[in-house]
Amino acid sequence: MPVDYSGTWDIVSNVNFEGYMVALGIDFATRKIASMLKPQKVIKQDGDCFTIRTFTTFRNYENSFQIGEEVKEVTKGMDNRTCQSVVNWENDKLVCVQKGEKKNRGWTHWIKGDELHLELTCEDQVCKQIYKRTL
Repeated sequence: MPVDYSGTWDIVSNVNFEGYMVALGIDFATRKIASMLKPQKVIKQDGDCFTIRTFTTFRNYENSFQIGEEVKEVTKGMDNRTCQSVVNWENDKLVCVQKGEKKNRGWTHWIKGDELHLELTCEDQVCKQIYKRTL
């Protein structure tokens, strides 16, 4: 049985978010606002069906998917691009590949102890975020 990602997670570390946003083509003003935010993720998992909600004081984002099924995703609240996304299990990691205008785009989630790790990639940039489970 895969890891249970369900829960509420608060960000504690955010490395190279600026570089990642530049690679996405996000404008200067939005990058400055986004770099000050402290996102919270709420994940609901039912087997291989997921809903990940990301909440900030600036914008919220919701992503729902089923493992192995490719979906059309509009990254509203981020760079507002349309891409084809598919998430698969790689051992206990959730790995998303996003095909579209930007190369090498996607993300990987995994849990280590009470931490939720997230690596975001776009072109040659990697952003590493760590979230702690809230009780």
